[in-house]
Amino acid sequence: MLGGMGGAVRWWDRHQIALYLAAIAAGILVGLAVPAWAHVLELAINAVLGLLLYATFLGVPFTSIGRAFRVWRFLGAVLILNFVLMPVVVFGLSRFVAQDQALLVGVLLVLLTPCVDYVIVFSGLAGGARERLLAATPLLMLLQILLLPLYLWVMAGVELVSAFDVRPFVEAFLLVIVLPLTAAALTQMLATEPRRDAIERGMLAAMVPLMMLTLAVVVASQIFTVTGSLTQLLTVAPLFIAFVPIAALVGTIVGRLFRLDAAGRRAAVFSGVARNSLVVLPLALALPASFALTPLVVVTQTLVELIAMVVMVSVVPRLIRAR
Repeated sequence: MLGGMGGAVRWWDRHQIALYLAAIAAGILVGLAVPAWAHVLELAINAVLGLLLYATFLGVPFTSIGRAFRVWRFLGAVLILNFVLMPVVVFGLSRFVAQDQALLVGVLLVLLTPCVDYVIVFSGLAGGARERLLAATPLLMLLQILLLPLYLWVMAGVELVSAFDVRPFVEAFLLVIVLPLTAAALTQMLATEPRRDAIERGMLAAMVPLMMLTLAVVVASQIFTVTGSLTQLLTVAPLFIAFVPIAALVGTIVGRLFRLDAAGRRAAVFSGVARNSLVVLPLALALPASFALTPLVVVTQTLVELIAMVVMVSVVPRLIRAR
């Protein structure tokens, strides 16, 4: 039984890229074939994402987080990348939709906020320093909460800032990040060693299926709504596609300038590319009716990014090789 399970784990580890693409394709098919399921699946996003991150956090020794905070070069690289350089890139890209406020707000909301959840998973799959990203997560989240209104005021105008409600942002952070992180820490602290090892092995074995489930649920819950506004959303899709190689290039340059090791540079690249779409989606949904298209812009970026993340898991280790 255990041998069979081990064989299955090795098989899906070898074929994880193809499996992730298959999960995205399955999500598209289900979402288009049964659009009535979209609302239920949308409600399940936080649950499956939280379970995925619980499994991810279990694999990170929490005793190493303090050491990660002392790696100031990595923290400096990630903070400058996400809060100094990426806003410049985002401002340039957003000028292409500046005439439409709903599109502009969607682009700014999602591209100005660095990811703090599944970027840890994808970075780890590519050999990135996930424990350093985990250590940086609270600071990344705090700074984007503080700086996002300022960036929006500069790039979109004061009327948007007046419509901005930070509560959904904080609620999503508590549910999606703090809850699974706390559960993983308590598991490591309170479980007996044999039981803790068994739980960690089981969750590690489930990582690929959990990622597939997350991808399928996110895509299936949103794809029908996106196709309903396809003409307008085709305006922003090229911007999100262009953002990926630009952010990856900037992340690579920053990693080299800060003289990070291969794991640190891979993590920096993923941090630069991955955006906080699943956390800012409640923010977009909380905007007034005149911004009805804004959540669909955020979802469009999610679909583009998920495919990009899957490809990057295979490509980044080949471009940034360990010595």
